[in-house]
Amino acid sequence: MSVTKNKETKTLDEFLAENPNVDVSRYWERCWGILTALKNKITTKFPHLDQHPSTFDREYYTSPNGEFEGSYAAWTGNGVEWLVNSWIGNRKASILDMNTTAFLGQETDVPHLVIVFGTVPQLFCYCDYTPRKNLLTNVDYLDKYYGQEVNDWYMKLRSHPNFHWSVSHGNYMRALINPATQSLMGELNDQNISIFETYLHEMVDRWLSWLDKATPVPESERAELQRSDHIIREMGYRRDPMNKLAANVFGQDEVEKMIEMRMGKQQIDANKKYV
Repeated sequence: MSVTKNKETKTLDEFLAENPNVDVSRYWERCWGILTALKNKITTKFPHLDQHPSTFDREYYTSPNGEFEGSYAAWTGNGVEWLVNSWIGNRKASILDMNTTAFLGQETDVPHLVIVFGTVPQLFCYCDYTPRKNLLTNVDYLDKYYGQEVNDWYMKLRSHPNFHWSVSHGNYMRALINPATQSLMGELNDQNISIFETYLHEMVDRWLSWLDKATPVPESERAELQRSDHIIREMGYRRDPMNKLAANVFGQDEVEKMIEMRMGKQQIDANKKYV
């Protein structure tokens, strides 16, 4: 008797093998538009960010064999160390990874913001408020940013019948999971994209309101906070299971260079306050 694998624990390769040649171009346009609108909300709050030179030549790029294409831009400046708006994949062959991510400076301890859309070709959405403190020991921080309001809002989407949980096969990615993490998959259609769109705008609006009333982090604590921020930022890119797919089409050496660009290694090296 054959065993059907739990859809929550399938790998990216297994999802793609089932439907490898779906044209997802129209859904890319919709999801990319949402992510760009969210990025624009953030840059309105931080109008003095500058695009980092390491991303100047990545407005549009392709793999040597033409199988993958993408775009990558990152901005940095006062209050935000690394704001990313990017996508990579094959719009004619099911696979897309699109994201808007904001790693904040150390002026405050407001959580970072991570938002990812994907197609495999099912619709995938990962989003969270990445904590800056240990939630198991700093319960005041837990209650401040992941309290009843966020909990109720989170549970409403988590219990939605259109979506099921998607388990990452990367152990670091699972280590990043916190009380605000959504890692959901559902059918690729406009209704489901619209559900996520509403949720993500609520997410960004709340995050921006936290920044408006944030308490400054003492100067004496900022270097250590930055060290922690940089480790999380680097490992989130280095240990992303999507790197395996990219290596198949770009080659491992090129993917290593892409990872350093995506994590903003030049920006980290030039601005770190710790030894």
